Amino acid sequence: MLEQNLWRTSKKQIVCQKMNNDSVFHAFQVDEMPENQFIGKIIEKQISDLPQGETLIRVYYSSLNYKDALSATGNRGVTKHYPHTPGIDAAGIVEYSENENFTKGDKVVVTGNDLGMNTAGGFGQYIRVPAQWIVHLPENLTLKESMIYGTAGFTAAVMVEKLAHIINPNSGKIIVSGATGGVGSMAVAMLAKTGYNVCAISGKEQEQNFLQHIGAKEIIPRDEFLSMENKPLLKAMFAGGIDTVGGAILENMIKTTNVFGCVTTCGSVAGTNLNLSVFPFILRGVSLIGMSSQNYPNALRQGLWNKMANEFKPPFLSGLSTEISINQLNDYIKLILEGKLKGRTVVNLQ
Repeated sequence: MLEQNLWRTSKKQIVCQKMNNDSVFHAFQVDEMPENQFIGKIIEKQISDLPQGETLIRVYYSSLNYKDALSATGNRGVTKHYPHTPGIDAAGIVEYSENENFTKGDKVVVTGNDLGMNTAGGFGQYIRVPAQWIVHLPENLTLKESMIYGTAGFTAAVMVEKLAHIINPNSGKIIVSGATGGVGSMAVAMLAKTGYNVCAISGKEQEQNFLQHIGAKEIIPRDEFLSMENKPLLKAMFAGGIDTVGGAILENMIKTTNVFGCVTTCGSVAGTNLNLSVFPFILRGVSLIGMSSQNYPNALRQGLWNKMANEFKPPFLSGLSTEISINQLNDYIKLILEGKLKGRTVVNLQ
């Protein structure tokens, strides 16, 4: 018993020494300035600056999401306290862990939970997080590929999996909104990979070739979809849908969904309110299912990541992204807020 206690004490001391390591690394930090201004810049930090957590990870790749851009511009609904390092996604290699499920050298992925929101995130070369936030990198994915997916790809996978439980590929067309965005493009690609007939809504006429390349069989201009008559029900055209924007587009998706169809939704950039009657739900039996990948049960994350590495993985995954460095983040944050990005933006931290 004495030997066991001594071993435990020794192990704890070693861990504490590692946790107090003052090695320097680079991070993109957002500082709050006078007059509600927020400035992002590259700074040097120390390991000891990181929050407490069971596992220290050296980050090789992150990705840029709309929520990161909100955090970087002072949105208090995302990040409450500054200075702060955003980055809701991170992929890298374990430096040390107090949890027996992870050892030094393990390749891992962290998405969701509080990473990058109020916990220092993936726009730094190191993160320290609770072990329950972490999943092992599946064998059929590289670290970079996992960040081409990131939270956007994970969100799309959650929605595709839920849709697949209700609608099979032979049921009819599946409509996807915001199809050139991160979640939308991933949803189009995953649906096409699993055999669905995908119809994409997009306001970017110049991106038709991109949408066809990732699997869209039909493309509907956003303005055309929004110009439908304002009736409680519209002609049923789709077996189901994946919505990433909300507002009037989601309303029309629901109104045009066929009997016992299903629409999943995760976005609100086009509006947070729905002007609907109950007719699509009680006359056609349409289901509306909201999705939150941030709160997706940790116990189920590894299984879904394994699907993303195999049956959901499009053959052209690497072509869905643009790679940048942390030095380019300010420019790309501006672009994503202006809706000028397509596909995914991967951040190389090394």
